Amino acid sequence: MIRILSGFDNRLSTINDLFPPSAADDGGNPDGDRFDPSEAEIRLQAAHKVVRFWDASDSLVWESSTEDAEEYLAAVGDLIRLVEYKTSPGFGGGSTVDLVSRAEIALQMAMSRLEEEFSNLMVRHAVPLDSNYLSSSIRRPSLSFASDIGEPIDDFESSVEDESHHHHHQSPPQQQEGSPEDRSGTSLADERCLDLINPEVVPDLNAIADYMLLAKYDRELHQVFCTVRRDILDECLSILGIDRMSIEEVQRIDWRMLNDKMKKWIQALKIVVRVLLWGEKRLCDQILASSEELKEECFIETVKGPVMQLLNFGDAITICQWSSEKLFGILDMYEALADVLPDLQTLFVGDPKDLICVEAEGILQRLGEAAKGTLMGFGSAIQKEPSRKPTQGGEIHPMTRYVMNYVRLLAEYTNTLNLLLDDGKIGSDQGNGEGYDNRNSDGENLEMTPLGLRTALIISYLESNLDEKSKTDEDGAMQYVFLMNNIHYIVNKVKDSDLGKLLGDHWIRKRLVQIRQYATNYLRTSWTKALSCLKDEGIGSGNSSSVLKVTLKEKFKNFNLAFDEIYRVQTTWKVPDPQLREELRISISEKVIPAYRAFMGRYGNQLDGGRHGTKYIKYTSDDLESLLSDLFEGVPGPAPKKKT
Repeated sequence: MIRILSGFDNRLSTINDLFPPSAADDGGNPDGDRFDPSEAEIRLQAAHKVVRFWDASDSLVWESSTEDAEEYLAAVGDLIRLVEYKTSPGFGGGSTVDLVSRAEIALQMAMSRLEEEFSNLMVRHAVPLDSNYLSSSIRRPSLSFASDIGEPIDDFESSVEDESHHHHHQSPPQQQEGSPEDRSGTSLADERCLDLINPEVVPDLNAIADYMLLAKYDRELHQVFCTVRRDILDECLSILGIDRMSIEEVQRIDWRMLNDKMKKWIQALKIVVRVLLWGEKRLCDQILASSEELKEECFIETVKGPVMQLLNFGDAITICQWSSEKLFGILDMYEALADVLPDLQTLFVGDPKDLICVEAEGILQRLGEAAKGTLMGFGSAIQKEPSRKPTQGGEIHPMTRYVMNYVRLLAEYTNTLNLLLDDGKIGSDQGNGEGYDNRNSDGENLEMTPLGLRTALIISYLESNLDEKSKTDEDGAMQYVFLMNNIHYIVNKVKDSDLGKLLGDHWIRKRLVQIRQYATNYLRTSWTKALSCLKDEGIGSGNSSSVLKVTLKEKFKNFNLAFDEIYRVQTTWKVPDPQLREELRISISEKVIPAYRAFMGRYGNQLDGGRHGTKYIKYTSDDLESLLSDLFEGVPGPAPKKKT
């Protein structure tokens, strides 16, 4: 023993660290640290014992105690340090190579266990997605699609009454800088900070990740991290109602189901970008903090699939066949994507991440083009709508209801549509001055927004179509009642909505003048014959008493016949608006009652000295006024008779 110890001389004094700290603490083998086979063997045996114990166990280290987890990481740190001694001065010889080889095998076993532990912690402590809470947090004032308004224009007879469909939202399409907020003004800061993994295990995950990185197992760490988080994100998409669908499948799906999927897409897009992507970014920063390169790679690899799945659905919508009922869904998708684009541009910066932004921007542009094309097609459909089916009693045509409900909803997308239509083209008409005359009576050009011009053009198509439909009725008076009803309905829709701001007061006044002209034309067409019987024409002062009586009898008889026919027909006609109906009755009364009363005053007593006048004078003035109140109710009245 004396001989052995004396052989060390002063070499013990050159050993700076007889029991060096673990590799995890000092970051590896420091320069100048010499390899001591004896000490290394002791540490290898101790570390190997810990690793083998847990390798043979069915339990998980991090499901046991904190002390067990710390002991396991310390053993892994020793193995990492032993393997790194290959680069130490003094390393060499068969026995030392064998020792390091055994350390590498034990480290490989330990890394396999750490992968399993890492995966288990990530899965077991993932925070479940509360889609209902998140949906209510980011929902705009209304997310019911305006496309619920009814069937396509070629089947508008089945469209529902407008009052049952409300879609209130006003969302600017401009992309906001900085932290985005939802359209209702509610900040999404809280949602963006939601934890996707229980915060208590994040330090454990970070520690495991650090040891795997020290052991140069970054590829294995990359794989287990991305696999687990990608599977969880896929499950989140499924919870949000997003299925993997090819473009062909999207194009084949029926409209009602597609409409539902478009609604879910909007919700999912906001939740994925505003909550999940930011959450994934924060997870990568926390767990993989030791490697800038790896945390960026893992973030992209994890979220790229779900993001592209969402974007692919949006792209499929842009190449589907355009139809009027899809417009509002497309506009909602456009606004949703424009709303989250600043988030995407913040999250995905630099090649190859910016490829996702380029794809999103391209889809946004194509959604805008699809919306424009659909709107132009809507105008063309109105022009070409072939229905010549007359309405019952001159009522409001179903197409009028459909079109006005449609354009009223357009006004709720004012900012977006002004942006999309601001290219100097209004439908198929080039320039703002063609296709629709927006000048006042003095020839002065009235300024309108792009959407205002487009709306005015669509309504002008509707008015032209209604004018053609009115001509299918042989009764001229009915034509004017039909036009009066429909134009009055159009004006009311404009006045009672944001369309009034788009089209302006001059546009409304012009239609009110038009309605009054239709009323005048109705009075002339319908009542001229009856009123002509109440004129003095044919009653000369030189006529004998007998000739006068015959003439008067004929005039009263003809008036009675004309009035009875008007009453029989026009009680079946309908003017739905109470105010318009009353105004029309007053106009008739102002024409008929004074003329009848005056004629009665002049000649009523000259029929048989008044003794048998009731045989020819069927009605008093009060009778007529009472009977006129039955007109335009849409219910056939009884044969007119004296009411007083």
